[in-house]
Amino acid sequence: MTFNFRPHDTNRGFNDINGTYSPNARFSTARALTEDEMRKAAPSIFATEAHESRSERFRPIPTIEILRGLANEGFFPVAVRQAVTREPGKADFTKHLIRLRRLDDKRPSVGDTTVEALLKNANDGTARYCLMAGLFRVACDNSLVVKTATIDEVKVGHVGNVQDKVIEGTYRVLTEAEKALVAPDQWSRINLVGEERKAFAKAAHVLRFEDQDGLAAQAIDPETLLIPRRAVDTNPNLWNVFNVVQENAIKGGVVGIGRDANNRERRVTTRAIKGIDQDVRLNKALWVLAEEMAKIRQAA
Repeated sequence: MTFNFRPHDTNRGFNDINGTYSPNARFSTARALTEDEMRKAAPSIFATEAHESRSERFRPIPTIEILRGLANEGFFPVAVRQAVTREPGKADFTKHLIRLRRLDDKRPSVGDTTVEALLKNANDGTARYCLMAGLFRVACDNSLVVKTATIDEVKVGHVGNVQDKVIEGTYRVLTEAEKALVAPDQWSRINLVGEERKAFAKAAHVLRFEDQDGLAAQAIDPETLLIPRRAVDTNPNLWNVFNVVQENAIKGGVVGIGRDANNRERRVTTRAIKGIDQDVRLNKALWVLAEEMAKIRQAA
């Protein structure tokens, strides 16, 4: 029997199911995705068998079964992504990422930031069940993946009672994410001077373009990552600087002037990060960078 996630409101404020919200979105109008919507965007969520490349020891468990169990616990999918694969026959088994959120009065939030759990899985051997703590800020249209000192992520192998382990892990990572909700308040009180902002941007530039020797890495001035996209982010406190840099690094659209192989000037615009692993890795690294800067300033 197909389980239909209950809608929690209309579709107002929700642009698509790949994780993009409209500028006027509000948490109260977010809704759970239906199975039909998820199947269209990420068919690998519904894989019931392993990819042919897996051995007999590999136990495939459809992600949709986990989602149905989590729905019974009050956690609902609000956005999904699926990795792009060029290998024939792998599209229905490949890596996917799902953002889960409570949509009731128990949802922890501070201002425009709320708590999420992120679930990553694949039935082609490219990923285990992996649960991560996350924050979502409506203003910047993407999740902030939180790396805390006490827990990074919960990984569950394709063996044993997976559903119970995933549900237990979801509560754990959400508890950690709730602790991270102090950041919007605490970091907003830490004003960064010009050199501190530049240092943050330089470190973020390295993280974003690490191992990339192409034109974009050379053309993009690190300080362009500090340019806010909206007026509410112009105050130079740590929370705003973190969000501005994170958004610019992940969403792309940053413009620079570089030189091609013939030494001719060329306008370069960065692309949005599409890869699930790269997105998560960069999010975590930027969070740690901001967290450590906060510790240094508070100690001083």
